[in-house]
Order: sequence, then C-alpha cells, then structure tokens
Amino acid sequence: MLSRLAEVLVPAVGRLTVTTDAGAVLAPGSIVAANHTSLADPAVVLAALHRLGAEPVVMAAAGLWRIPLLGRVLARGGHIPVHRNDRRAARCLDLAAAALGEGRLILLYGEGGLPLRADAAESPPLAFRSGLARLAERTGAPVVPVGQAGARRITSGSAAKQIAGLTTAPLRRPALHVHVGAPVVLGGDLAARTTQAHGAVTAAWRTAAVRLGEPAAHRPVNAAPPHHVPRRSPESGAAGDLARRR
Repeated sequence: MLSRLAEVLVPAVGRLTVTTDAGAVLAPGSIVAANHTSLADPAVVLAALHRLGAEPVVMAAAGLWRIPLLGRVLARGGHIPVHRNDRRAARCLDLAAAALGEGRLILLYGEGGLPLRADAAESPPLAFRSGLARLAERTGAPVVPVGQAGARRITSGSAAKQIAGLTTAPLRRPALHVHVGAPVVLGGDLAARTTQAHGAVTAAWRTAAVRLGEPAAHRPVNAAPPHHVPRRSPESGAAGDLARRR
C-alpha cells in the first residue's frame, strides 16, 4: 500500500525518471540500500521501485509510527520501526532478517541522518552506520544499491523552507531521478562491508545526480550507459525482474 501510494503522489510533486544498470535485478530476499538526502526521498525511491514491480518492506525511524495516519499504513504494511539508542534496536535486525528469509525486499538507509546544508543542492552520501553490513553478513543477502537525486528540490533546509518547498512542488514539479545499480555481495570484515556498500550506493547516486546536472556529482562512475525504464503498466513482467526491457 505504501509503495502504491508513493507512485500516485510523487508524480504530483515532481517529474520522476528511473534508470538501471544492465545487470540490475531486484531478486527476492535482497537488501535495497538508498542514499538519504531529504524527508521526501523515501517516497521517491518507493515510487521508482514500484514502477519496477517491487514493493519492499521499509526500515524507518520509529517516530513515524506515532503519526496517526502514516503509522497505521506502516503497521499494516509490515514495515519495520528502527529504534536508535534503545534496547529495542537489535529487534529491527531480527525482523529484517525474518522478512528477507521470507523472500521480501528490505529497503534501508545506511546513513545516520540528512546532509547539514540549507540549499537544495545534492551532496554525496554520508558515512554509513554498520547496520546494513551486519544485516548482509547475518543473512547473506545481496545488496542492491539505489541512488536518488532531486528529492531535495521538494523538501530541504529549515522547517519553514521544507513546508514551502512541499507546498510549491506541485507547481514547480522538479526533476527527480532514481538509478538502480547491479547487486553486490559484501565481503570482508564489518568495516570493509560497510565501505563496499557505501561505495556502491555512492556510485548509483552519482549516476542519478549526473542525470539531473548536479555539480556535486562530478562525473558518473559506471562505465555502461544506464537503461531507461518506462512507466510500469499492468502488462509489465514479473515483479522484481529488471532484466526485461520494453
């Protein structure tokens, strides 16, 4: 439900395009790791993934469950609240591991927060916490790196600026882009796994940011040009199969 809602709402506030690497696939039981730049980017990423036929379980800040309507949607969808600095923190990894074991996709953010900047420009992903690497090591799940750019054009900066941005977005309809990279299997110790995941997500982010002409992106790191993904139709192929092209 959350993914379907995102795909309905996001086109109202921006112009979303999606690309994938040639080897990208959202196989059952995969961890989807995305960069986090704005309060709006989870909706952008969910809309893009839904367009590709995927509806992941989202790991999100536990405080969102206290928002009346949103909390009910999250609870009914089986999404996972993340309690930081709390004795319940380890429980979220147990729930994520169980969902992966059932063949669900898990969407999570490796960063510890949002960029500390007031403008709407892009910046590279912040350092990752260890949770992503620990989950991958525990389950053996591949990590699908996702880079998004443009969500800061919807909401960013101070609270007042974020409200203004969201209010005017339907008129401005800024460009948004999501790029899905090929899955990686993390290896090495915890630090090495975390670095590898961060590098893969950063590469996907650069591809998305270059697509929007963001100065911070410098140049794309993927050698092969991305494949454009059209809007998903009811006749599209099986969920999660990104190899199929129209």
